[in-house]
Amino acid sequence: MSVQTAGVGKRGRERGARRSSAAKTAWKPGNLLMPLPVVLASCGGTRGQRANLITLAWVGTICSDPPMLSIAVRPERHSHALIKAAGEFAVNVPSADLAKQTDWCGVVSGRDVDKFAGTGLTPAAGLKVSCPIVLECPVNIECRVRKTLPLGSHTLFLAEIVAVQVSAALVDGAGALDIRRAGLLAFAHGHYFELGRYIGHFGFSVRKRRKRRCACRERRLARRSPSR
Repeated sequence: MSVQTAGVGKRGRERGARRSSAAKTAWKPGNLLMPLPVVLASCGGTRGQRANLITLAWVGTICSDPPMLSIAVRPERHSHALIKAAGEFAVNVPSADLAKQTDWCGVVSGRDVDKFAGTGLTPAAGLKVSCPIVLECPVNIECRVRKTLPLGSHTLFLAEIVAVQVSAALVDGAGALDIRRAGLLAFAHGHYFELGRYIGHFGFSVRKRRKRRCACRERRLARRSPSR
């Protein structure tokens, strides 16, 4: 076999591998958007009600001004009635080391057990809501319901974010939030994952190119400098 023929064969195999990895097969319509944040939503704790925790992955940011998010809860869940009655809840974002407690809160009912006691998690006071936050979670987002949308299997609660608490360990010396320190948990297709390798910040692709152009320009100017 000649070198030229071998080279063509290699390129052909590479193209074939790319085509194979891009091949598609039909899948039934369903909720395959992933990964998703997995959170512990806390609610209740007033009017003689026991505070409860519910594990949710159907959570999303919906507006920045005012800051708002949404959670989707099945009407038959114990937390649904608590949230609807109080008009408030807290979204507690767990770290990966809380995966077992987070999962457990999703498979038992608050009608039957005290989930704070069962997990050993600590209820702490919110800044603006009457339901507790989860002290061990690195991020706590306090919310007031602004709109309720029955959709079918789930009810969508659209809520305004009225307060946020974060673990002091996540704030760096410059006062910025370094969320990479949190070791957050994610959910995809029925499985839990820990967030992995850091790739870059929003807009890094443009900034990287701009920095490269600036560096090239600086090198050109340095070559033209009479001091060299």
